[in-house]
Amino acid sequence: MNKSVNRIGVMQGRLLPKHKGRYQAHPAEYWQDEFLIAKELGLGSIEFLFDYENFQNNPLMTDEGLKEIIELSDKTGVLVKNICADYFMEAPIHNVTDGDIKQNLEVLKKLIANASKMGVSNIVFPCLEKTAILGSEDIKQFSENVKLIIDFLEKSEVNLSLETDLAPEPFTQLLNNFNSRRVTVNYDTGNSAFLGYDPQKEFVAYGNKISNIHIKDRKIGSGSVELGTGDTQFDKIFTGLSKIGYSGFFTIQAYRDDEGIEIFKRQLEWIKNKFNEFGINLYEN
Repeated sequence: MNKSVNRIGVMQGRLLPKHKGRYQAHPAEYWQDEFLIAKELGLGSIEFLFDYENFQNNPLMTDEGLKEIIELSDKTGVLVKNICADYFMEAPIHNVTDGDIKQNLEVLKKLIANASKMGVSNIVFPCLEKTAILGSEDIKQFSENVKLIIDFLEKSEVNLSLETDLAPEPFTQLLNNFNSRRVTVNYDTGNSAFLGYDPQKEFVAYGNKISNIHIKDRKIGSGSVELGTGDTQFDKIFTGLSKIGYSGFFTIQAYRDDEGIEIFKRQLEWIKNKFNEFGINLYEN
């Protein structure tokens, strides 16, 4: 990674007014505006959203869209190194029909191929809420279907970064099913707090597999709150990250209001101070 790139980034849409009133959505009509705002804030990246709704027209799915993303990235210096594939919250690859699985895997393969063209490092694959992996049978089916695209991931040099609500032990069992460094972990600080997990135990279990981090704060069993006001154990998390030598990106996916920008600036300062407190170099390889 180029040392001049700030490893703090933002989830797409958090610097813009809500799109159609949704908390998190690809801002289809005005997504381009965010690159310049991110540059002005000194951010290094935007984690692109790939939604289920109207997915065929997402710029990640078209040659023209890929070209525009690359041009904006080159112009502003704001990278797209991660994609948050919320599409698969509606179109999972387990607990659905064989036909649906085949179709959803084809969409995933196209997304991987296009991500590779842009130099994307991680596709964050959420297995949460209604698409959660709930037990051994889910783990088995999910693993078998991911194995169908392992070779494709390897050739594309893109990570499938899993975001689950599994506790450390079953999550490790899931990860051990893949003989590939391309199946990794997206660690979400707020979701860990929501579930009451101990970051120290999480990092011991699979810290070496973490390739992307979402920064948010939540109360145990409740929703997002401003950074520093919830139950996320940031001190424990940053201590753990220092120990494992994490060198990837941090995507701020923090609490937002309808407009987005001012509340983001406030939280950006808070998290930058936390990085400084723990001596985390945001420009290292």
